[in-house]
Amino acid sequence: MRVLPVVLLAALLASAWPVRAEEIGCVTTEWKLLGANHKVCVNAFTDPEIPCVTCYMSQARTGGVSGAVGLAEDPSEFSLDCRQTCPVTLPPKLDTRRKVFSEGTSVLFKDTQVTRFFDKKRNALIYLAISRKIVSGSPKNSISTVVIR
Repeated sequence: MRVLPVVLLAALLASAWPVRAEEIGCVTTEWKLLGANHKVCVNAFTDPEIPCVTCYMSQARTGGVSGAVGLAEDPSEFSLDCRQTCPVTLPPKLDTRRKVFSEGTSVLFKDTQVTRFFDKKRNALIYLAISRKIVSGSPKNSISTVVIR
Protein backbone atom coordinates (compact mmCIF):
# COMPACT_ATOMS: atom_id res chain seq x y z
CA MET A 1 0.00 0.00 0.00
CA ARG A 2 2.81 2.42 -0.82
CA VAL A 3 0.72 3.93 -3.62
CA LEU A 4 -1.60 5.84 -1.26
CA PRO A 5 1.18 7.95 0.38
CA VAL A 6 2.61 8.76 -3.06
CA VAL A 7 -0.82 9.84 -4.35
CA LEU A 8 -1.42 11.95 -1.24
CA LEU A 9 2.00 13.58 -1.57
CA ALA A 10 1.38 14.34 -5.26
CA ALA A 11 -2.01 15.90 -4.44
CA LEU A 12 -0.46 17.98 -1.67
CA LEU A 13 2.33 19.23 -3.93
CA ALA A 14 -0.11 20.01 -6.73
CA SER A 15 -2.22 22.14 -4.40
CA ALA A 16 0.84 24.00 -3.10
CA TRP A 17 2.01 25.22 -6.53
CA PRO A 18 0.24 27.68 -8.80
CA VAL A 19 -1.74 26.14 -11.64
CA ARG A 20 -0.85 26.14 -15.32
CA ALA A 21 -3.12 27.72 -17.90
CA GLU A 22 -5.05 26.09 -20.70
CA GLU A 23 -4.60 27.82 -24.06
CA ILE A 24 -7.93 28.86 -25.56
CA GLY A 25 -6.59 30.38 -28.79
CA CYS A 26 -4.23 32.88 -30.42
CA VAL A 27 -4.40 35.56 -33.11
CA THR A 28 -1.48 36.84 -35.17
CA THR A 29 -0.55 40.49 -34.61
CA GLU A 30 2.48 40.63 -36.93
CA TRP A 31 3.54 38.25 -39.66
CA LYS A 32 7.21 37.16 -39.60
CA LEU A 33 9.06 35.89 -42.67
CA LEU A 34 11.23 33.59 -40.56
CA GLY A 35 9.99 31.78 -37.48
CA ALA A 36 6.72 32.14 -35.63
CA ASN A 37 4.47 35.18 -35.97
CA HIS A 38 4.01 37.66 -33.12
CA LYS A 39 0.64 36.92 -31.52
CA VAL A 40 -1.70 37.47 -28.63
CA CYS A 41 -2.93 34.31 -26.89
CA VAL A 42 -5.87 33.80 -24.54
CA ASN A 43 -5.40 31.32 -21.71
CA ALA A 44 -7.72 30.18 -18.92
CA PHE A 45 -6.97 28.89 -15.46
CA THR A 46 -9.10 28.02 -12.45
CA ASP A 47 -8.24 29.25 -8.97
CA PRO A 48 -6.77 26.17 -7.21
CA GLU A 49 -8.66 26.88 -3.96
CA ILE A 50 -11.89 28.22 -5.47
CA PRO A 51 -12.86 25.98 -8.39
CA CYS A 52 -15.84 28.12 -9.38
CA VAL A 53 -13.62 31.08 -10.34
CA THR A 54 -11.98 31.00 -13.76
CA CYS A 55 -9.56 33.67 -14.96
CA TYR A 56 -8.91 34.48 -18.60
CA MET A 57 -5.67 36.20 -19.52
CA SER A 58 -4.61 37.55 -22.90
CA GLN A 59 -0.87 37.88 -23.33
CA ALA A 60 1.49 39.04 -26.07
CA ARG A 61 3.87 36.39 -27.43
CA THR A 62 7.07 37.20 -29.31
CA GLY A 63 7.59 35.42 -32.61
CA GLY A 64 10.48 35.33 -35.03
CA VAL A 65 13.21 32.71 -34.95
CA SER A 66 13.99 33.29 -31.25
CA GLY A 67 10.29 32.98 -30.38
CA ALA A 68 9.96 29.76 -32.36
CA VAL A 69 12.79 28.10 -30.41
CA GLY A 70 11.74 29.50 -27.02
CA LEU A 71 14.56 32.02 -26.56
CA ALA A 72 12.56 35.25 -26.96
CA GLU A 73 11.42 37.41 -24.07
CA ASP A 74 7.69 38.08 -24.27
CA PRO A 75 6.64 41.71 -23.65
CA SER A 76 4.94 42.59 -20.35
CA GLU A 77 1.61 43.13 -22.05
CA PHE A 78 -1.44 41.28 -20.79
CA SER A 79 -5.04 41.66 -19.69
CA LEU A 80 -6.91 39.70 -17.00
CA ASP A 81 -10.60 39.00 -16.43
CA CYS A 82 -11.90 36.60 -13.76
CA ARG A 83 -15.46 35.31 -13.49
CA GLN A 84 -17.57 33.23 -11.15
CA THR A 85 -18.64 30.17 -13.16
CA CYS A 86 -20.77 28.40 -10.52
CA PRO A 87 -21.83 29.08 -6.90
CA VAL A 88 -18.73 29.95 -4.86
CA THR A 89 -18.13 28.48 -1.43
CA LEU A 90 -15.08 30.00 0.21
CA PRO A 91 -12.82 27.68 2.19
CA PRO A 92 -13.05 28.19 5.97
CA LYS A 93 -9.46 29.43 6.14
CA LEU A 94 -8.73 31.52 3.05
CA ASP A 95 -5.42 33.36 2.84
CA THR A 96 -5.75 37.11 2.36
CA ARG A 97 -3.02 36.87 -0.33
CA ARG A 98 -1.92 33.89 -2.45
CA LYS A 99 -0.14 33.40 -5.77
CA VAL A 100 -2.53 31.36 -7.92
CA PHE A 101 -0.78 31.39 -11.30
CA SER A 102 2.75 31.79 -12.63
CA GLU A 103 4.15 31.39 -16.14
CA GLY A 104 7.63 32.03 -17.50
CA THR A 105 7.82 34.69 -20.20
CA SER A 106 11.53 34.38 -20.99
CA VAL A 107 14.21 31.74 -20.79
CA LEU A 108 15.55 33.22 -17.54
CA PHE A 109 14.34 35.47 -14.75
CA LYS A 110 10.99 36.79 -16.05
CA ASP A 111 7.48 35.58 -15.41
CA THR A 112 3.86 36.65 -15.26
CA GLN A 113 2.18 36.07 -11.91
CA VAL A 114 -1.41 36.31 -10.77
CA THR A 115 -1.96 36.89 -7.06
CA ARG A 116 -5.36 36.57 -5.41
CA PHE A 117 -6.31 38.91 -2.57
CA PHE A 118 -9.37 38.46 -0.36
CA ASP A 119 -11.22 41.61 0.67
CA LYS A 120 -13.21 40.25 3.61
CA LYS A 121 -14.98 43.56 4.29
CA ARG A 122 -16.49 43.64 0.78
CA ASN A 123 -16.62 39.85 0.34
CA ALA A 124 -14.61 40.09 -2.88
CA LEU A 125 -11.73 38.28 -4.51
CA ILE A 126 -9.23 40.48 -6.32
CA TYR A 127 -6.87 39.01 -8.91
CA LEU A 128 -3.77 41.03 -9.81
CA ALA A 129 -1.55 40.12 -12.79
CA ILE A 130 2.00 41.48 -12.84
CA SER A 131 5.18 40.89 -14.77
CA ARG A 132 8.17 40.03 -12.59
CA LYS A 133 11.79 40.26 -13.64
CA ILE A 134 14.64 39.79 -11.18
CA VAL A 135 16.77 42.69 -12.41
CA SER A 136 14.14 45.25 -13.42
CA GLY A 137 10.46 44.50 -13.08
CA SER A 138 7.61 46.16 -14.93
CA PRO A 139 4.89 48.31 -13.38
CA LYS A 140 2.44 47.04 -16.00
CA ASN A 141 -0.42 45.18 -14.35
CA SER A 142 -4.02 44.14 -14.77
CA ILE A 143 -6.72 43.59 -12.15
CA SER A 144 -10.05 41.76 -11.98
CA THR A 145 -12.53 41.31 -9.14
CA VAL A 146 -15.10 38.66 -8.31
CA VAL A 147 -17.74 39.67 -5.76
CA ILE A 148 -19.03 36.67 -3.82
CA ARG A 149 -22.84 36.73 -3.60
